[in-house]
Amino acid sequence: MDKRKQRKLEAKGWRVGSTAEFLGLTPDEAAIVEMKLRLSHALRARRTALGLSQVAAAKRLGSSQSRVAKMEAADRSVSIDLLIKGLVALGASPHDVGKALQQRPAGVAA
Repeated sequence: MDKRKQRKLEAKGWRVGSTAEFLGLTPDEAAIVEMKLRLSHALRARRTALGLSQVAAAKRLGSSQSRVAKMEAADRSVSIDLLIKGLVALGASPHDVGKALQQRPAGVAA
């Protein structure tokens, strides 16, 4: 959020903070959520870069299209382990997974 918008909201009585503050997450919980988001964005990016539909990706993962959709949405039922397995099934190396964890997904605020 840009500073001008933040100041306007605060002037009208709104409190501005992070998602972690709003949800009352511990630093460890916030880090895990961030990792899940980064891995799920990487999975979608890899799938689309390969030109695969969710159905085709699901076949490679031995799963269903709806499960792939949940993985890409970082659904709470999806584990980090499953996201990594999905990335590997789509050809990601350990280096690629590490790189995904370091990169902030487009459109996600700092």
